[in-house]
Amino acid sequence: MATTPAAYDPVRVDAALEAPLSRWLWLVKWLLLIPHYVVLIFLWIAFMLVSVVAFFAILITERYPRPLFDFNVGVLRWTWRVSYYGYGALATDRYPPFSLGAEPDYPARLDIAYPERLSRGLVLVKWWLLAIPHYIVIGFFVGGYGAGSCGGGLVFVLTVIAAVILAFTEKYPKDLFDFIIGLNRWVLRVAAYAGLMTDTYPPFRLDMGGSEPAAGQDRGAGGRPF
Repeated sequence: MATTPAAYDPVRVDAALEAPLSRWLWLVKWLLLIPHYVVLIFLWIAFMLVSVVAFFAILITERYPRPLFDFNVGVLRWTWRVSYYGYGALATDRYPPFSLGAEPDYPARLDIAYPERLSRGLVLVKWWLLAIPHYIVIGFFVGGYGAGSCGGGLVFVLTVIAAVILAFTEKYPKDLFDFIIGLNRWVLRVAAYAGLMTDTYPPFRLDMGGSEPAAGQDRGAGGRPF
């Protein structure tokens, strides 16, 4: 059985494929999510401003202020839940909560380990220079940089294919679900790194499936280099 490197510890992205799913609700989810999209515009403006403040804090103190860190984790969680309900996965019909919290009962979950220290040197280059190769890759995934983006990239196309299959068979293909979650997991890892929330460089590896293993656990064939 093939094995993969240890799990990417700083960022954990988990998702559960819910069943049954409505065969046709996906056609109007863009409309139902408009309130979330409006809120997320302002949250992402705040995310960018908080990241600027965190940049200087890390440069001076080597620490990401915990309240600011928790807020930005909350923005990524909110974005991931909206994406999961919407056209980043379409894998649940449970409307996402208006919340920055962890919401452990929701089928899409994200957690980022708080770093006690961050490198002053890396903070100067990781968000623009070191992350460029990843930006190129995830730009293909989402059709433009941004966690939860649905600008016509691979994630959006595969999600719509899954929805069409669901409409005619009443089943969401599990293999396609695993692949879509792997793509989203890659995007969210890069978002955390570019957001200065970790110094651990994201792997160029597609860790598929709804659950991430513990560090060192065998993923079977689920984790594949890009």
